[in-house]
Amino acid sequence: MKARIVDFANIPGVPCPCGTARRAFADVPEFPATVHVTEIKLDADKHYHKQLTEVYYFLECGPGAQMELDDQTIPVHPGMCILIPPGVRHRAIGLMKVLIVAQPKFDPTDEFLD
Repeated sequence: MKARIVDFANIPGVPCPCGTARRAFADVPEFPATVHVTEIKLDADKHYHKQLTEVYYFLECGPGAQMELDDQTIPVHPGMCILIPPGVRHRAIGLMKVLIVAQPKFDPTDEFLD
């Protein structure tokens, strides 16, 4: 596999339950994940995945930013990281920008809203 370089500023944003996601490396068959930069909207939808594991790394957080994980709500701030296994219902609360690593590669059919 050769090195790949992406500039997230050049990746078109797509709507997702959280806000707007820019996804990279879906086209690299040798890489078993995708990397996303997601801008979270205020009213993100609670959802879960049956196959996907996500790692959220918080880049920017507005005042009062939180994550809801099943029935637990925790405050978050830049520099924090959360691993979200399949089946955990989750949503971000408040404005934030998050780097997400999704494994296996993101699949929109594996996104279920409550």
